[in-house]
Amino acid sequence: MLVGATRLCGRYPRTRIFRRLVTKPAVETDECGIPIKPTWSVNELLSSYPTPSISSATLRRLHELSALVPPEEGTPEHETMRRELERLVKLVEAVKLVKFDCHADDTIPDGRIWAQGKGIPLKVDISRAGVDETRGKDLLKLASRTLDGMYVVETNRRR
Repeated sequence: MLVGATRLCGRYPRTRIFRRLVTKPAVETDECGIPIKPTWSVNELLSSYPTPSISSATLRRLHELSALVPPEEGTPEHETMRRELERLVKLVEAVKLVKFDCHADDTIPDGRIWAQGKGIPLKVDISRAGVDETRGKDLLKLASRTLDGMYVVETNRRR
């Protein structure tokens, strides 16, 4: 498709012709640009990784460590459990393969979102607290019974 554009350069208008290729989008989207169908799936991604195998002895040992009773070997429950665990191990191994960009100084990044150049308050600023708010040892004054700076709570049981 050829598109014309007029531009004034000096005294005379000039026309430039731009060539633009109009193609159909690879993914069908709605009017907001959101794909109508999923573009990928975890199962599709994991299908490219090898499936690990879990032996019956390993499955039995995992149940022992978890203080659970393992399903009888050869039953449908045993096979279902083994397949599900194999899929979970496959997912964990796939996550382990992901390479993350390391920081130059090998520090652990702070996960909180914070404006650059601003400090993070580590202590509660008492001056910011409400005037009506009772704090610290002043709360003991509101208790019905105290003893040596501690709250006294009545119980039915005597020691």
